[in-house]
Amino acid sequence: MHISANQKRTFLQLLAQLRPHWHRDAALPARIQSLLAARREFGSRDRRLYRELIYTTVRHLPWIEPWLDPAPDEAVRRVAWLATETPATKIFRGEFATGDAPTGDRTELLPGWFRDHCDAVFSGAELDMQLQRPPLWLRGQIADPSRAMAEFASLGWQVRTSSVLAGALEVIGDVDVTKTDAWQNGAVEVQDLGSQLLLETVGLVPGGRWLDACAGAGGKSLQLARLLGPAATITAHDVRPAALAELRTRATRGGFKNIQTSTELSPETYDGVLVDAPCSGSGTWRRSPHLKWVTTPATIAERAALQLTLLGRFAPRVRTGGKLIYATCSLSRKENEDVVAAFLNVHPGFSLLPPAQTFGFSAGASGLTILPARHNTDGYFVSALRRR
Repeated sequence: MHISANQKRTFLQLLAQLRPHWHRDAALPARIQSLLAARREFGSRDRRLYRELIYTTVRHLPWIEPWLDPAPDEAVRRVAWLATETPATKIFRGEFATGDAPTGDRTELLPGWFRDHCDAVFSGAELDMQLQRPPLWLRGQIADPSRAMAEFASLGWQVRTSSVLAGALEVIGDVDVTKTDAWQNGAVEVQDLGSQLLLETVGLVPGGRWLDACAGAGGKSLQLARLLGPAATITAHDVRPAALAELRTRATRGGFKNIQTSTELSPETYDGVLVDAPCSGSGTWRRSPHLKWVTTPATIAERAALQLTLLGRFAPRVRTGGKLIYATCSLSRKENEDVVAAFLNVHPGFSLLPPAQTFGFSAGASGLTILPARHNTDGYFVSALRRR
Protein backbone atom coordinates (compact mmCIF):
# COMPACT_ATOMS: atom_id res chain seq x y z
CA MET A 1 0.00 0.00 0.00
CA HIS A 2 2.88 2.36 0.80
CA ILE A 3 4.41 1.87 -2.66
CA SER A 4 1.12 2.33 -4.52
CA ALA A 5 0.20 5.40 -2.43
CA ASN A 6 3.51 7.01 -3.38
CA GLN A 7 2.93 6.12 -7.03
CA LYS A 8 -0.52 7.70 -6.94
CA ARG A 9 0.73 10.90 -5.30
CA THR A 10 3.65 11.22 -7.71
CA PHE A 11 1.44 10.53 -10.73
CA LEU A 12 -1.02 13.26 -9.77
CA GLN A 13 1.86 15.69 -9.19
CA LEU A 14 3.19 14.98 -12.68
CA LEU A 15 -0.24 15.47 -14.24
CA ALA A 16 -0.62 18.80 -12.45
CA GLN A 17 2.62 19.97 -14.05
CA LEU A 18 1.60 18.79 -17.51
CA ARG A 19 -2.04 19.82 -17.46
CA PRO A 20 -1.52 23.46 -18.53
CA HIS A 21 0.26 22.23 -21.67
CA TRP A 22 -1.52 19.19 -23.06
CA HIS A 23 -4.08 21.15 -25.07
CA ARG A 24 -1.55 23.45 -26.70
CA ASP A 25 2.01 22.06 -26.69
CA ALA A 26 2.88 20.15 -29.85
CA ALA A 27 6.21 19.28 -28.21
CA LEU A 28 4.56 17.63 -25.20
CA PRO A 29 6.64 14.40 -25.48
CA ALA A 30 9.83 16.40 -24.98
CA ARG A 31 8.24 18.12 -21.99
CA ILE A 32 7.29 14.73 -20.54
CA GLN A 33 10.79 13.41 -21.10
CA SER A 34 12.35 16.43 -19.38
CA LEU A 35 9.93 16.17 -16.49
CA LEU A 36 10.77 12.51 -15.87
CA ALA A 37 14.50 13.07 -16.32
CA ALA A 38 14.43 15.84 -13.71
CA ARG A 39 13.26 13.39 -11.05
CA ARG A 40 16.64 12.06 -9.98
CA GLU A 41 15.01 9.58 -7.63
CA PHE A 42 13.36 7.73 -10.53
CA GLY A 43 14.82 4.47 -11.73
CA SER A 44 14.14 3.03 -15.17
CA ARG A 45 11.04 1.17 -13.95
CA ASP A 46 9.66 4.37 -12.43
CA ARG A 47 10.10 6.19 -15.71
CA ARG A 48 8.37 3.37 -17.59
CA LEU A 49 5.49 3.44 -15.09
CA TYR A 50 4.84 7.17 -15.21
CA ARG A 51 5.38 7.40 -18.95
CA GLU A 52 2.72 4.73 -19.46
CA LEU A 53 0.31 6.42 -17.04
CA ILE A 54 0.82 9.85 -18.58
CA TYR A 55 0.37 8.63 -22.14
CA THR A 56 -2.70 6.64 -21.10
CA THR A 57 -4.13 9.85 -19.65
CA VAL A 58 -3.44 11.86 -22.79
CA ARG A 59 -4.75 9.09 -25.06
CA HIS A 60 -8.06 9.00 -23.09
CA LEU A 61 -8.12 12.66 -22.08
CA PRO A 62 -11.91 13.26 -22.37
CA TRP A 63 -12.47 10.33 -19.99
CA ILE A 64 -9.85 11.46 -17.45
CA GLU A 65 -9.51 15.23 -17.38
CA PRO A 66 -13.07 16.01 -16.14
CA TRP A 67 -12.39 13.96 -12.99
CA LEU A 68 -9.04 15.49 -12.00
CA ASP A 69 -10.50 18.36 -9.96
CA PRO A 70 -13.75 16.98 -8.47
CA ALA A 71 -12.63 13.37 -7.96
CA PRO A 72 -8.92 12.67 -8.51
CA ASP A 73 -9.31 9.16 -7.10
CA GLU A 74 -11.74 8.37 -9.91
CA ALA A 75 -9.30 9.77 -12.45
CA VAL A 76 -6.59 7.50 -11.04
CA ARG A 77 -8.95 4.50 -11.08
CA ARG A 78 -9.77 5.07 -14.72
CA VAL A 79 -6.12 5.46 -15.73
CA ALA A 80 -5.26 2.26 -13.84
CA TRP A 81 -7.92 0.36 -15.80
CA LEU A 82 -6.89 1.81 -19.15
CA ALA A 83 -3.10 1.50 -18.75
CA THR A 84 -1.36 -1.44 -20.38
CA GLU A 85 -0.41 -4.29 -18.04
CA THR A 86 3.39 -4.35 -17.81
CA PRO A 87 5.86 -5.24 -15.05
CA ALA A 88 6.20 -1.52 -14.33
CA THR A 89 2.43 -0.92 -13.98
CA LYS A 90 1.55 -4.13 -12.12
CA ILE A 91 1.46 -2.70 -8.58
CA PHE A 92 -0.38 0.46 -9.64
CA ARG A 93 -3.02 -1.43 -11.60
CA GLY A 94 -3.42 -4.03 -8.88
CA GLU A 95 -4.17 -1.36 -6.28
CA PHE A 96 -6.26 1.14 -8.25
CA ALA A 97 -8.01 -0.73 -11.10
CA THR A 98 -11.05 -1.37 -8.92
CA GLY A 99 -14.75 -1.60 -9.74
CA ASP A 100 -15.87 -1.75 -13.34
CA ALA A 101 -13.72 -0.73 -16.27
CA PRO A 102 -14.54 2.78 -17.57
CA THR A 103 -16.83 2.82 -20.57
CA GLY A 104 -18.35 5.45 -22.80
CA ASP A 105 -18.57 6.68 -26.35
CA ARG A 106 -15.11 5.84 -27.64
CA THR A 107 -15.47 8.23 -30.54
CA GLU A 108 -15.09 11.00 -27.91
CA LEU A 109 -11.45 9.96 -27.72
CA LEU A 110 -10.85 11.40 -31.19
CA PRO A 111 -11.50 15.00 -32.26
CA GLY A 112 -15.02 15.12 -33.68
CA TRP A 113 -14.04 17.51 -36.48
CA PHE A 114 -11.69 14.84 -37.90
CA ARG A 115 -14.63 12.80 -39.23
CA ASP A 116 -14.62 15.03 -42.32
CA HIS A 117 -10.96 14.15 -42.85
CA CYS A 118 -10.98 10.37 -42.25
CA ASP A 119 -14.25 8.80 -41.17
CA ALA A 120 -12.71 5.29 -41.23
CA VAL A 121 -10.93 5.73 -37.89
CA PHE A 122 -14.17 6.36 -36.00
CA SER A 123 -15.48 2.80 -36.05
CA GLY A 124 -14.65 -0.89 -35.92
CA ALA A 125 -11.10 -2.19 -35.87
CA GLU A 126 -9.67 1.19 -36.85
CA LEU A 127 -11.17 2.84 -33.75
CA ASP A 128 -9.92 -0.05 -31.61
CA MET A 129 -6.43 0.47 -32.98
CA GLN A 130 -6.46 4.21 -32.31
CA LEU A 131 -6.81 3.51 -28.58
CA GLN A 132 -3.96 1.00 -28.31
CA ARG A 133 -0.27 1.51 -27.69
CA PRO A 134 1.75 1.46 -30.90
CA PRO A 135 4.07 -1.45 -31.65
CA LEU A 136 7.84 -1.27 -31.96
CA TRP A 137 8.79 -2.15 -35.53
CA LEU A 138 12.34 -2.61 -36.79
CA ARG A 139 13.57 -2.59 -40.37
CA GLY A 140 16.36 -4.99 -41.21
CA GLN A 141 19.20 -3.34 -43.10
CA ILE A 142 21.07 -6.53 -43.95
CA ALA A 143 19.99 -9.52 -46.00
CA ASP A 144 20.30 -12.06 -43.18
CA PRO A 145 18.65 -11.00 -39.89
CA SER A 146 19.49 -14.26 -38.08
CA ARG A 147 22.24 -12.74 -35.94
CA ALA A 148 19.97 -9.94 -34.77
CA MET A 149 17.19 -12.44 -34.07
CA ALA A 150 19.60 -14.59 -32.07
CA GLU A 151 20.68 -11.60 -29.99
CA PHE A 152 17.09 -10.61 -29.26
CA ALA A 153 16.29 -14.21 -28.26
CA SER A 154 19.27 -14.25 -25.90
CA LEU A 155 17.82 -11.17 -24.21
CA GLY A 156 14.50 -12.93 -23.75
CA TRP A 157 12.70 -10.62 -26.15
CA GLN A 158 9.59 -11.75 -27.98
CA VAL A 159 9.95 -10.92 -31.67
CA ARG A 160 7.51 -11.43 -34.54
CA THR A 161 8.30 -11.21 -38.23
CA SER A 162 5.93 -9.33 -40.50
CA SER A 163 3.63 -11.44 -42.65
CA VAL A 164 3.63 -8.84 -45.42
CA LEU A 165 7.20 -7.51 -45.58
CA ALA A 166 10.40 -9.50 -45.34
CA GLY A 167 12.92 -8.05 -42.91
CA ALA A 168 10.38 -6.18 -40.77
CA LEU A 169 10.39 -7.25 -37.11
CA GLU A 170 7.97 -6.39 -34.31
CA VAL A 171 9.51 -6.43 -30.84
CA ILE A 172 7.03 -7.02 -28.03
CA GLY A 173 7.37 -5.20 -24.70
CA ASP A 174 9.33 -2.30 -23.25
CA VAL A 175 12.87 -2.73 -24.57
CA ASP A 176 15.76 -0.48 -25.53
CA VAL A 177 16.90 -1.54 -28.98
CA THR A 178 19.66 1.07 -29.04
CA LYS A 179 21.62 -0.91 -26.46
CA THR A 180 21.87 -3.98 -28.71
CA ASP A 181 24.74 -4.95 -31.00
CA ALA A 182 22.24 -5.30 -33.85
CA TRP A 183 21.32 -1.62 -33.64
CA GLN A 184 24.81 -0.33 -32.90
CA ASN A 185 26.24 -2.29 -35.84
CA GLY A 186 23.56 -0.99 -38.20
CA ALA A 187 21.79 -4.32 -38.75
CA VAL A 188 18.42 -2.81 -37.78
CA GLU A 189 16.77 0.59 -37.64
CA VAL A 190 13.63 1.60 -35.78
CA GLN A 191 10.95 2.29 -38.40
CA ASP A 192 7.23 1.70 -38.23
CA LEU A 193 6.01 -1.02 -40.59
CA GLY A 194 3.59 1.40 -42.26
CA SER A 195 6.48 3.73 -42.99
CA GLN A 196 8.44 0.81 -44.42
CA LEU A 197 5.55 -0.09 -46.71
CA LEU A 198 5.43 3.36 -48.36
CA LEU A 199 8.47 2.94 -50.58
CA GLU A 200 7.61 -0.73 -51.17
CA THR A 201 4.39 0.38 -52.92
CA VAL A 202 6.31 2.37 -55.51
CA GLY A 203 8.10 -0.43 -57.36
CA LEU A 204 11.64 0.91 -57.13
CA VAL A 205 14.25 -0.23 -59.66
CA PRO A 206 17.81 -0.64 -58.27
CA GLY A 207 20.31 2.03 -59.21
CA GLY A 208 19.72 5.59 -60.31
CA ARG A 209 20.00 8.97 -58.67
CA TRP A 210 17.43 9.95 -56.05
CA LEU A 211 16.69 13.01 -53.99
CA ASP A 212 15.13 12.73 -50.52
CA ALA A 213 13.88 16.30 -50.48
CA CYS A 214 12.69 16.51 -46.84
CA ALA A 215 15.12 14.03 -45.36
CA GLY A 216 15.16 15.02 -41.70
CA ALA A 217 17.17 12.46 -39.74
CA GLY A 218 17.10 10.15 -42.73
CA GLY A 219 14.89 7.15 -42.06
CA LYS A 220 13.64 7.13 -45.65
CA SER A 221 17.12 7.95 -47.02
CA LEU A 222 18.47 4.82 -45.37
CA GLN A 223 15.58 2.76 -46.71
CA LEU A 224 16.11 4.15 -50.20
CA ALA A 225 19.79 3.21 -50.01
CA ARG A 226 18.84 -0.31 -48.97
CA LEU A 227 16.18 -0.77 -51.67
CA LEU A 228 18.10 0.87 -54.53
CA GLY A 229 21.40 -0.84 -53.77
CA PRO A 230 25.01 0.34 -53.76
CA ALA A 231 24.92 1.42 -57.41
CA ALA A 232 22.41 4.14 -56.57
CA THR A 233 23.17 7.61 -55.26
CA ILE A 234 20.89 9.28 -52.74
CA THR A 235 21.08 12.99 -51.97
CA ALA A 236 19.46 13.74 -48.62
CA HIS A 237 18.34 17.35 -48.42
CA ASP A 238 17.12 19.25 -45.38
CA VAL A 239 17.45 22.84 -44.21
CA ARG A 240 18.37 21.68 -40.68
CA PRO A 241 22.09 20.84 -40.34
CA ALA A 242 21.53 19.00 -37.03
CA ALA A 243 19.09 16.58 -38.66
CA LEU A 244 21.55 15.84 -41.47
CA ALA A 245 24.33 15.29 -38.93
CA GLU A 246 22.21 12.59 -37.30
CA LEU A 247 21.54 11.11 -40.73
CA ARG A 248 25.25 10.88 -41.44
CA THR A 249 25.77 9.09 -38.12
CA ARG A 250 23.05 6.59 -38.97
CA ALA A 251 24.40 6.07 -42.49
CA THR A 252 27.87 5.38 -41.13
CA ARG A 253 26.47 2.95 -38.58
CA GLY A 254 24.59 1.13 -41.36
CA GLY A 255 27.61 1.06 -43.67
CA PHE A 256 25.93 3.13 -46.41
CA LYS A 257 28.42 4.95 -48.61
CA ASN A 258 25.97 6.09 -51.29
CA ILE A 259 24.17 8.78 -49.25
CA GLN A 260 25.28 12.38 -49.48
CA THR A 261 23.74 15.24 -47.52
CA SER A 262 23.08 18.84 -48.46
CA THR A 263 21.33 21.90 -47.09
CA GLU A 264 21.50 23.47 -50.56
CA LEU A 265 20.46 22.04 -53.90
CA SER A 266 22.09 22.32 -57.30
CA PRO A 267 19.84 22.63 -60.38
CA GLU A 268 20.39 19.00 -61.45
CA THR A 269 17.54 16.55 -61.97
CA TYR A 270 17.01 13.06 -60.56
CA ASP A 271 15.52 9.73 -61.53
CA GLY A 272 13.32 9.99 -58.46
CA VAL A 273 12.39 12.60 -55.88
CA LEU A 274 10.81 11.72 -52.55
CA VAL A 275 8.81 14.43 -50.80
CA ASP A 276 8.07 12.96 -47.38
CA ALA A 277 6.29 16.14 -46.41
CA PRO A 278 5.85 17.80 -43.01
CA CYS A 279 2.28 17.10 -41.95
CA SER A 280 -0.19 17.13 -39.07
CA GLY A 281 0.92 13.67 -37.93
CA SER A 282 -2.67 12.46 -37.60
CA GLY A 283 -1.52 9.01 -38.68
CA THR A 284 0.66 8.84 -35.58
CA TRP A 285 -2.02 9.56 -32.97
CA ARG A 286 -1.42 6.14 -31.41
CA ARG A 287 2.24 7.02 -30.87
CA SER A 288 1.73 10.73 -30.20
CA PRO A 289 -1.76 11.01 -28.68
CA HIS A 290 -1.20 14.62 -27.60
CA LEU A 291 -1.49 15.60 -31.27
CA LYS A 292 -5.20 14.78 -31.13
CA TRP A 293 -5.74 17.69 -28.75
CA VAL A 294 -3.35 20.29 -30.22
CA THR A 295 -4.18 19.78 -33.91
CA THR A 296 -7.00 21.85 -35.40
CA PRO A 297 -8.56 22.18 -38.87
CA ALA A 298 -6.46 25.33 -39.24
CA THR A 299 -3.32 23.30 -38.53
CA ILE A 300 -4.18 20.91 -41.32
CA ALA A 301 -4.98 23.72 -43.73
CA GLU A 302 -1.57 25.28 -43.03
CA ARG A 303 0.21 21.95 -43.56
CA ALA A 304 -1.67 21.30 -46.80
CA ALA A 305 -0.60 24.67 -48.17
CA LEU A 306 3.02 23.91 -47.25
CA GLN A 307 2.83 20.45 -48.81
CA LEU A 308 1.55 21.83 -52.08
CA THR A 309 4.33 24.43 -52.07
CA LEU A 310 6.97 21.75 -51.48
CA LEU A 311 5.65 19.57 -54.29
CA GLY A 312 5.76 22.55 -56.62
CA ARG A 313 9.29 23.42 -55.48
CA PHE A 314 10.77 19.94 -55.98
CA ALA A 315 8.81 18.78 -59.04
CA PRO A 316 11.31 20.43 -61.44
CA ARG A 317 14.03 18.22 -59.92
CA VAL A 318 12.43 15.14 -61.51
CA ARG A 319 13.86 14.25 -64.91
CA THR A 320 11.57 13.40 -67.80
CA GLY A 321 10.32 9.87 -67.19
CA GLY A 322 11.31 10.04 -63.53
CA LYS A 323 9.17 9.57 -60.43
CA LEU A 324 7.89 12.03 -57.85
CA ILE A 325 6.84 10.30 -54.63
CA TYR A 326 4.61 12.18 -52.20
CA ALA A 327 4.17 10.75 -48.70
CA THR A 328 2.74 11.85 -45.36
CA CYS A 329 2.10 10.34 -41.93
CA SER A 330 -1.36 11.90 -42.06
CA LEU A 331 -4.79 10.32 -42.48
CA SER A 332 -6.44 13.60 -43.48
CA ARG A 333 -7.67 13.59 -47.07
CA LYS A 334 -7.03 17.36 -47.08
CA GLU A 335 -3.30 16.71 -46.70
CA ASN A 336 -3.31 13.66 -48.94
CA GLU A 337 -5.69 13.19 -51.87
CA ASP A 338 -6.64 16.86 -51.99
CA VAL A 339 -3.00 17.99 -52.16
CA VAL A 340 -2.18 15.54 -54.95
CA ALA A 341 -5.27 16.60 -56.90
CA ALA A 342 -4.35 20.27 -56.50
CA PHE A 343 -0.79 19.58 -57.63
CA LEU A 344 -1.89 17.67 -60.74
CA ASN A 345 -4.31 20.47 -61.60
CA VAL A 346 -1.44 22.94 -62.02
CA HIS A 347 1.25 20.48 -63.18
CA PRO A 348 -0.22 18.63 -66.19
CA GLY A 349 3.22 17.24 -67.01
CA PHE A 350 2.83 14.70 -64.21
CA SER A 351 0.51 11.69 -64.14
CA LEU A 352 -0.52 9.31 -61.39
CA LEU A 353 1.07 5.85 -61.29
CA PRO A 354 -0.82 2.84 -59.86
CA PRO A 355 0.82 1.20 -56.82
CA ALA A 356 3.17 -1.68 -57.56
CA GLN A 357 1.89 -3.31 -54.35
CA THR A 358 -1.08 -2.43 -52.16
CA PHE A 359 -0.57 -4.76 -49.16
CA GLY A 360 -4.32 -5.32 -48.99
CA PHE A 361 -5.39 -1.67 -49.17
CA SER A 362 -7.53 -0.15 -51.91
CA ALA A 363 -5.86 2.54 -53.97
CA GLY A 364 -7.83 5.77 -54.25
CA ALA A 365 -8.02 8.25 -57.07
CA SER A 366 -4.85 10.03 -55.96
CA GLY A 367 -2.85 7.47 -53.99
CA LEU A 368 -2.82 4.77 -51.33
CA THR A 369 -3.86 5.24 -47.71
CA ILE A 370 -2.32 2.84 -45.19
CA LEU A 371 -4.77 2.50 -42.30
CA PRO A 372 -3.39 1.21 -38.99
CA ALA A 373 -5.62 -1.78 -38.20
CA ARG A 374 -4.76 -4.11 -41.09
CA HIS A 375 -1.08 -4.55 -40.22
CA ASN A 376 -0.80 -2.92 -36.76
CA THR A 377 0.98 0.22 -37.92
CA ASP A 378 0.75 3.97 -37.85
CA GLY A 379 -1.28 5.61 -40.63
CA TYR A 380 0.26 6.90 -43.88
CA PHE A 381 -0.47 8.07 -47.40
CA VAL A 382 1.65 7.68 -50.54
CA SER A 383 1.24 8.77 -54.13
CA ALA A 384 3.58 8.05 -57.04
CA LEU A 385 3.66 10.38 -60.04
CA ARG A 386 5.60 10.18 -63.28
CA ARG A 387 6.93 13.17 -65.18
CA ARG A 388 6.03 12.89 -68.86
